[in-house]
Amino acid sequence: MVGIKPTELAPTVTIKFFGAGTAACIADLVTFPLDTAKVRLQIQGESKAVDRAKGVRYRGVFGTITTMVRTEGPRSPYNGLVAGLQRQMSFASVRIGLYDSMKQFYTRGSENVSIVSRLMAGCTTGAMAVAFAQPTDVVKVRFQAQVRLADGTKRYNGTMDAYRTIAREEGIRGLWKGCMPNITRNAIVNCAELVTYDIIKELILKYDLMTDNLPCHFTAAFGAGFCTTVVASPVDVVKTRFMNSAPGQYSNAVNCTITMLTQEGPTAFYKGFMPSFLRLGSWNIVMFVSYEQLKRAMAKAQQSWQSPF
Repeated sequence: MVGIKPTELAPTVTIKFFGAGTAACIADLVTFPLDTAKVRLQIQGESKAVDRAKGVRYRGVFGTITTMVRTEGPRSPYNGLVAGLQRQMSFASVRIGLYDSMKQFYTRGSENVSIVSRLMAGCTTGAMAVAFAQPTDVVKVRFQAQVRLADGTKRYNGTMDAYRTIAREEGIRGLWKGCMPNITRNAIVNCAELVTYDIIKELILKYDLMTDNLPCHFTAAFGAGFCTTVVASPVDVVKTRFMNSAPGQYSNAVNCTITMLTQEGPTAFYKGFMPSFLRLGSWNIVMFVSYEQLKRAMAKAQQSWQSPF
């Protein structure tokens, strides 16, 4: 990212890597109920018979969370949190922590970074992250959506049970279900999120609108969250539906997309848009603000270790 002051020690790749994962976990802890609400709204209508039998309908972000707490207990909005934190430590560390390094790779060390280089860096780290974190994403989505079983029982008893059950019943490929739509989604999300944040922050600092501190980080993160939601929402809905589907329900991600379009119409691709925006906007703000502060704190700590006197 831009904005390192001359007197500050530039954070190393290791600092960025672990700082990004830690900041993403902090953001997940704060915003996870919104993400669960988003998943429930996205899959609503996928199994109409089950929905009618259970008599549960979700209306709006906070209405969804309230319904979940009332019908499933106060811990339900945090279903899948363990897998979510596992995902962020392996996922965000790569896609966010290695973004600057990949950007330098594509520009070959040049200070003039083009939009194409930024986009290529975002796509690359987004795709790389999926290769590491896809099983954790599948388990997270399954946990968030598992209330949908008709007899009221849950698919999985715990995080490790979910990994074992999916591998046993669906094969190792089951843990990588939805990998291609997820790569597509994360290439889009990474470009929209990181590139937008990078550009907004760079422009703010270039024109001296703000200093490189919390208000600047907040503004850039909010803009990044909104742009990401608009661009990535359709792919996100398809990814959620496909990853949560029963074996054989959809032949592939394209079939899932066509089925949604024919049975529910184009508006289905923006189901859960409001919780997606609330979640991505708040997640981006918490994550980027935490990330910037962690980078500075860790860089200062490293500097003090290297020169204690």
